[in-house]
Amino acid sequence: MTRTFNLADLLEVVAGAVPERTAFVCGAQRLSYRELDERATRLASALRARGVRRGHNVGIQLYNSAEYLETFLACCKIGAAPANINYRYVAGELEYLFTTLDLHTLVFGAEFGAEVAAVAPRAPTLKLLLRVGPGAGRADAAGCEDYESVLASGAATLDDAGRSDNDVYLLCTGGTTGMPKGVIWPHKSLLMAALGGGGIYFGRPPIQTPEELAEFVPHGPALTYLALAPMMHGAAMWASLISLLAGHTVAVNDQHHFDAEHVWDIVVRDGVNILSIVGDAMALPLIQALEAHPGRWDLSRVRVFGNGGAMFSRHLQDRLKALLPKIAISNGMGSSEAGLVGGGDKPVEGSGLIRIAPRPDLAVIDDALRIVSIPGAEGTLARTGYTPVGYYGDATKTAETFVTVDGRLWALTGDRARIDASGDIVVLGRGSQCINTGGEKVFPEEVEEAARRYGAVADVLVVGLPDERWGQKVAAVVEVAAGQRFETAEFDRICREHLSGYKVPKVVFLAQRVQRSPAGKADYRWARDYAGSQPAV
Repeated sequence: MTRTFNLADLLEVVAGAVPERTAFVCGAQRLSYRELDERATRLASALRARGVRRGHNVGIQLYNSAEYLETFLACCKIGAAPANINYRYVAGELEYLFTTLDLHTLVFGAEFGAEVAAVAPRAPTLKLLLRVGPGAGRADAAGCEDYESVLASGAATLDDAGRSDNDVYLLCTGGTTGMPKGVIWPHKSLLMAALGGGGIYFGRPPIQTPEELAEFVPHGPALTYLALAPMMHGAAMWASLISLLAGHTVAVNDQHHFDAEHVWDIVVRDGVNILSIVGDAMALPLIQALEAHPGRWDLSRVRVFGNGGAMFSRHLQDRLKALLPKIAISNGMGSSEAGLVGGGDKPVEGSGLIRIAPRPDLAVIDDALRIVSIPGAEGTLARTGYTPVGYYGDATKTAETFVTVDGRLWALTGDRARIDASGDIVVLGRGSQCINTGGEKVFPEEVEEAARRYGAVADVLVVGLPDERWGQKVAAVVEVAAGQRFETAEFDRICREHLSGYKVPKVVFLAQRVQRSPAGKADYRWARDYAGSQPAV
């Protein structure tokens, strides 16, 4: 059998090399590589028997579970495109996603049965529904089948797989700044742009053939990786796939919410060596739990504390290092449209989130679609080479994001960036959230980092509101820390210690809870609506 860069082929190579290693842990669920591959094969066979074909789109609407990973791999095995469905979506949002993605099949948790039953009849392409978990007493859509029964009906082998480097995976964006879109990632492009090329944990260049994995995976350390964002979040799935391609154990949170003490319990219970978070919203409660319970957890096996997808403030990194001085902290960034762009440190001087060394596949492209390289020039961070091929069913958005400059296709990340004096790329923040106040640009992430230095701030989102004089004014939506009293004057003082005056929030709104995605990513659309409907303090 000729191996391709289809993700199922790659995982099968690893499973053949280390079959008895533990591949996946979610609470009581535990699968070896052999078991994971066998179950995914049976499910793939059963899906094909029920009419799922190459090119069909399969939605996965599940909490963290072995079934999530099995479904993902089963789709890859038969050339269907797995698509992550946000489990917090309600009926109207689900209908939009099911129809715009032309879903053929949906694998969903029993917890979401009522919403699925309401939406499925209005999704014309949806032909097959598989429910994970007991359905007794729940409203199921007509024709829904039980996941385990379907899997058990599948054959133990697959023939005529017809796999390709260009089989695709649909990554649905979060929809926190607009309606969600399905980013079309060919498997090989995803491997090279988002999964480290298969050799990242071994200090090797990207693999040239799938079979290379079998040469070095058995000799690598059997590490355990914990993704704290849900599997339905792209960055968490990508990081999990990176570890699976290295023969590691992937552990996930078995609770449906984020509880810092439970996370540290998982780290100890499952022997976690590497864990990753999404910004301050996860980092702060984890740090506070360690500070409140010194010595409670034996964290001697933790080697790397990674972050991506949101700001991890410098002062919080310092607090974490004081508690766990031997760990390495890794900060990276990426996007749904460009993969994992790279890692780096926060600039020592001036504004900016992260500094990235120049590379041939990265550029800053200005608003006139020109590549800029002069120090001080600004534009949008872009990537070329291995990229997605567009947004599913949306030619207009595809043309706006995937642009040809100097004869090459570039994916615009949406992140504003500038060239610094040394030629490095400094990422400033999400361009779509940039606030223009009196002609000055303010990036919310920088203001949020300063605001979190005030101990009474448990969480904060910063947005721009209309202002008659300045065009926009900087506004902060603050969740007050438990047991703390919020003092506007103290908040203002702390912000002014770390920000220029025009960046300091002009108005503050207190919220019972700051709303974020299940992965911890900012929901600026909610924050803007909330600030527009509440009195300021």
